[in-house]
Amino acid sequence: MGKRNILVIGLLAGLYLLVQLLAAKRVLLPYDLQILGLICINIMLAVSLNLINGFTGQFSIGHAGFFGIGAYASAYLTVIHDVPFIIALIIGAMAAAVIGFLIGLPTLRLEGDYLAIVTLGFGEIIRVVILNIPTVGGARGFSGISRATTFGHTFLFMILTVIIIKNFIATYHGRACIAVREDELASEALGINTTFYKVSAFTIGALFAGLAGGLFSHYMGYINPAANQIGFLKSIDILIMVVLGGLGSITGSVGAAIFLTLIPELLRGLAEYRMVVYPIILILVMLFRPSGLLGGKELSWEAISNFYQKITGKKQKQRVSTDGTK
Repeated sequence: MGKRNILVIGLLAGLYLLVQLLAAKRVLLPYDLQILGLICINIMLAVSLNLINGFTGQFSIGHAGFFGIGAYASAYLTVIHDVPFIIALIIGAMAAAVIGFLIGLPTLRLEGDYLAIVTLGFGEIIRVVILNIPTVGGARGFSGISRATTFGHTFLFMILTVIIIKNFIATYHGRACIAVREDELASEALGINTTFYKVSAFTIGALFAGLAGGLFSHYMGYINPAANQIGFLKSIDILIMVVLGGLGSITGSVGAAIFLTLIPELLRGLAEYRMVVYPIILILVMLFRPSGLLGGKELSWEAISNFYQKITGKKQKQRVSTDGTK
């Protein structure tokens, strides 16, 4: 527990307490807390997909399928079988991980566009299967789900997701995933089992996507198999967060998830024009930052310190120059 880790823990605890205090004082309304919870869920989705696309160099666009598996599996257990909420969350996440492993094992031997098409196909297969299961509502959607998820749950699991994936990347296995991204052929020549690491990253990403799905279904109290919730459009939204934040940047994914969750809400007052303003903002960002907001780099204490010193150094030089002139 270094000083920096203690400082980060203190900041996160302070942020949580601040949100709870503002909610108790009715400064933050239930609608505001819902948006904050959705931000945490989107961070989980973006960071878990970044492990697959950004750090391992694969191109998956079926992430919403695993999100849907976790959402429906956990909701089915709590509504139909009265399974406790936390246990249902864990089982839903494990179900998504198992499906991710079964899908990834045969498909991750493919690369590039072929892999994207296959993962998109599997994501749509998952959605269509759910669409035709009457027990979970079918096309009408699954209603009557207990709203057991609180902002505290989403905040806690979001932090756990970021910490686990960050630490995984720092291990030998995470560096092997990065090696696969940089040069798969050279990695194989050095004895790295590329298929194993690609499937591992895919499975871990699916697990956290399923966990996010379970939190989402119990946060909203309702889920349906529409394309914008567990289908192609949702997968594209998650992919945009990863690309906008920067492939291979966890802090970039966190920032992009916050940005892209808040922007539609902030533009809600523009009515139908927000559907024009929103893509224009995305286009401008990608024009000026084609590699993403952080471009594969992490926002670290060193980077903040260097930036601060750079600014203060310039100010000091300007002050000396001014004094000299006087």
